[in-house]
Amino acid sequence: MEDFKKVEDLVDHVREYAHVRMDEARLGLAERSSGVIATLISGAALAAMLAFSFLFICVAAGLLLGRVLDDLVAGFLIVATFDILLGMIIWWSRKSLIRTPVMNAILEELFEKKEGHEKD
Repeated sequence: MEDFKKVEDLVDHVREYAHVRMDEARLGLAERSSGVIATLISGAALAAMLAFSFLFICVAAGLLLGRVLDDLVAGFLIVATFDILLGMIIWWSRKSLIRTPVMNAILEELFEKKEGHEKD
């Protein structure tokens, strides 16, 4: 009878341990995923601010070139041509300029949280 009680206690402890480990895994996943989402949202906000800044710089450059050339349309055409060339360069090198750094940032966020958790 006493052996049965010990086995029952052992099963209860193992069950409790399994539940604690599952809760810990869920919390770790939530922490890592929230870090990744925060990184993506802050990156998107920064990209939007840079896009608006680039837009205003292009409008200002078009107006300036239009004044210098005494032809507003020519100034905006020059700026638009520059923008198209810049867009093509970014498109052709998008893997090295955009995809790889974003992927590295996400992986760094995931593994940084995991390693920090294991050290505790």
